[in-house]
Amino acid sequence: METKEKFKDFVKTNPILLKHVKDGKMTWQKFYEIYDLYGEDKEAWKDYLIRETPTVKNNTTFDLSSFLKGLDLDGIQNGVNSLQRVLSLLQDMSLNKSQTTSNTYKPRPIYKHFDD
Repeated sequence: METKEKFKDFVKTNPILLKHVKDGKMTWQKFYEIYDLYGEDKEAWKDYLIRETPTVKNNTTFDLSSFLKGLDLDGIQNGVNSLQRVLSLLQDMSLNKSQTTSNTYKPRPIYKHFDD
């Protein structure tokens, strides 16, 4: 197998190299030259094959405080007030409908005949 094919296999086994090229830190030509000179020697590749570990945020209080700072409390209060007005309007309409229905309709007893 020629060097070019070996380099392709090396890149496939180390996809972190792709990130360096995409970020513009290195070019494929430079990586190939390093591979051609040193092969898969770990010392030659140590700067490029370091795995980046994602950082985990341990401070959830900071995240919560930044979330709360971003809230529009006046907008939330206006929304709650609007919802309360709509609910009270619906409740009033429901009560008025039941009161008018009960006042206007009085069923006639079955045993009584029409009054002439």
